[in-house]
Amino acid sequence: MERDPNATPFASGGRPLRVLVLGFGNPGRLDDGLGPAAARAIEAAAIPGVRTEAPYQLELEDAALAAEHDAVVFVDASRTESPPFGFREVRPRTHHEFTTHSLAPEAVLGVARDVLGATPRGFVLAIRGEEFDGFGEWLSAPAAAHLGAATRFLEDALRSGLSAACASEV
Repeated sequence: MERDPNATPFASGGRPLRVLVLGFGNPGRLDDGLGPAAARAIEAAAIPGVRTEAPYQLELEDAALAAEHDAVVFVDASRTESPPFGFREVRPRTHHEFTTHSLAPEAVLGVARDVLGATPRGFVLAIRGEEFDGFGEWLSAPAAAHLGAATRFLEDALRSGLSAACASEV
């Protein structure tokens, strides 16, 4: 039997799975805009139970958003990931270093757990970028291709409740 692509995945307890996609980065710095571009693509897919946000960087407030969800997918550009993208689960980090600057995904999950008592699962989708050293609101051709592959993967993963993605991280 084929799975309904519009079906809503369920969390334990029978309620719809709530997933937050945080696509972060600076769209004005070329391929650093991959995270926000992925968030926009996932938002356009209108997947039930999925909320998207596109901040420039991860901050303490993102822990409060994370705490309201069953899972969080942190999407960012990467200079070192093998093309086209990598996907992995991340765990909360207990030691927190608070600054006025950005947090790592593990720290966002750690604050959600340690301060807010929430335990969403966390994942990082790192999309390979090529051009980061200039200014402009466009993606390089390789990054645009990597974005397409990454958003197809993520959309499929979200529609399956992240189960397929969790079974075989790439």
